Amino acid sequence: MNRIAIFSDVHGNLPALQTVLKDITSKAVDQVYCLGDLVDFAPWNNEVIATIRDLRIPCLMGNHDERIAYNYDVIPLSKHSAEETTARIAAIHHTKQTIQDVHKTYLAHLPHQIRLTFDIKGRKTNILLVHGSTNSNQEYIYENHPQEDICHMMDQHQADVLIMGHTHISYVRRIPVAAGMPDRLVINCGAVGRSKEGSSLATYLLLNIDDEGIGAELIKLDYPVAATVAGILESAIPDFYAKFLMGAMV
Repeated sequence: MNRIAIFSDVHGNLPALQTVLKDITSKAVDQVYCLGDLVDFAPWNNEVIATIRDLRIPCLMGNHDERIAYNYDVIPLSKHSAEETTARIAAIHHTKQTIQDVHKTYLAHLPHQIRLTFDIKGRKTNILLVHGSTNSNQEYIYENHPQEDICHMMDQHQADVLIMGHTHISYVRRIPVAAGMPDRLVINCGAVGRSKEGSSLATYLLLNIDDEGIGAELIKLDYPVAATVAGILESAIPDFYAKFLMGAMV
């Protein structure tokens, strides 16, 4: 059996990352992958990147990583309030001012996709890892995304399993194929550092792959949120992000 851990969207939250990595270690996984967005919104961007690099965890380029790596402008999003837009611009500016050159270079060289292939019952099964979607690291794929579009993306890339992050909302979705064939799996592994699921839990995905198929389990963990809140409040990052986490703690 192969056991694979996949996580995403750390967003500078070192206490959350450390909690997830400790849990992953306790499960004796064979491989670990990160789907990107290592930076922004909490003060430990350099420490998070250094941890991922030191552990040699293969990592994708999230949209926040790309913005920091190439110093792209912040484009306001219509879904954000004026308060969040102002906070978002300030938080990203803080990252740009504090990121170490060596880590900025690291982000610039991250790939946009990782492809894994396993032999299950004599059949090649392809798992595709992306940050947002196969089209862009900025596209949001929620659980109710049109099935036709999902299948088109998976057909294009010959993927049996599509795994992503970006939305900060985890789910496991099964799409039936033909009789006698395993369902396609579309999975969002959630967020480590800034969950949008109404709680302060850090989430990651555990895949168990054996001759019977692929089992997907979403692991949700408590972490020292108070430490992250304190770190934000003591930094130049807007208090908006501390209040967000404190709201999730209630």
